[in-house]
Amino acid sequence: MHRKRIIKLIFTIGGAAIGISYFPMMWYLLNIPSGNLINNPITDILLGAIIFYIISLFVSNYILKAVDQAEKNLVNLRPDELLSSTLGLIIGLVLALLISTIFFRFHSVFLSIMIPIIIMIGLGYLGLRLGFAQSKRMGKLFTFKNKASANPKNSKFDEQLIDHPTDLNYHHYKILDTNILIDGRIYDIVKTGFIEGTLLVPNFVLYELQYIADSSDSVKRVRGRRGLDILNKLQNENLIPIEIYEKDYENIDEVDSKLIQLAKDLDGVIITNDYNLNKVVQFQHVDVFNINALANSLKQKVLPGQTLNVMVVKNGTERQQGVAYLDDGTMVVVENGKYYLNEHLDVIVTSAIQTDAGKMIFAKPEHADKGIENKKDNHK
Repeated sequence: MHRKRIIKLIFTIGGAAIGISYFPMMWYLLNIPSGNLINNPITDILLGAIIFYIISLFVSNYILKAVDQAEKNLVNLRPDELLSSTLGLIIGLVLALLISTIFFRFHSVFLSIMIPIIIMIGLGYLGLRLGFAQSKRMGKLFTFKNKASANPKNSKFDEQLIDHPTDLNYHHYKILDTNILIDGRIYDIVKTGFIEGTLLVPNFVLYELQYIADSSDSVKRVRGRRGLDILNKLQNENLIPIEIYEKDYENIDEVDSKLIQLAKDLDGVIITNDYNLNKVVQFQHVDVFNINALANSLKQKVLPGQTLNVMVVKNGTERQQGVAYLDDGTMVVVENGKYYLNEHLDVIVTSAIQTDAGKMIFAKPEHADKGIENKKDNHK
């Protein structure tokens, strides 16, 4: 169910309970007799429910933000910190309850209700903070000594490993976007074993992929189904741990913005092949793994002066140029290549440049000085 609807429902039910509990007192103070159209249980329930439903319309967004922030803080806690904080909170609330029993005997609303609430909030927060502060000592209580701990140097090193379990450059969660699943190459990369950690597929990415797979456009439908097939292969073959992330960011509309926020919350890295998303992610200081950049880095390194054998397949955009391609798809622009169309040719690399679309190589025929004039004459 929609989280905002849940909050509104809670407020409405709570308002109804408050209405039937306290509205009769208000009618009594206003000298409105009971049993009439205004002062009756049904009216009290309806008025309380309506008032608190209206309040929920204004506060639901703030409550959701507070819940999201609390979840973010809890996710970033280490297990020992979470356990120690929880124990501290429980101890604080138990002590507050024992102290509050003294005030429950009083007939004053302030003494019997307000004072215990203040005590519980104060001692609960104090226990939470003290538990968090003692988390390291709590973790050591559950750490068993081994033979290596007999050596003081080894013991100190083990303690450093416990306090700092991972490197700052390591990201456990690798978040997949829609395009990377449709592309399909992520499956081959995972099979090589170069990706570690856990693959994370957010629910909103899964919904977008399903929407594409159900599209009336046949091209989109094929792409969407291929993405679902890749996801199923990754799950069924157990090549790497893969999880579905259930949470959604309802206050964010675009899927790319949701991915960025999720990566920030979980300290994850986004895996994509989307050029625009890659630029936006880098601008917001989120780590990204672009498989197009990986593919370009693995392409054959070509240096000026190197000889290549290529086949000119089409004319270039500039006069007298021809275009050829290497086996990995790299474009080779051959000077005077239009005279060698559909021919295999030995060329010498003159320069190479790296563009956003990939690498481009410029070359000239190896025997250009000897044979180009004959080619020109034959072409005429």
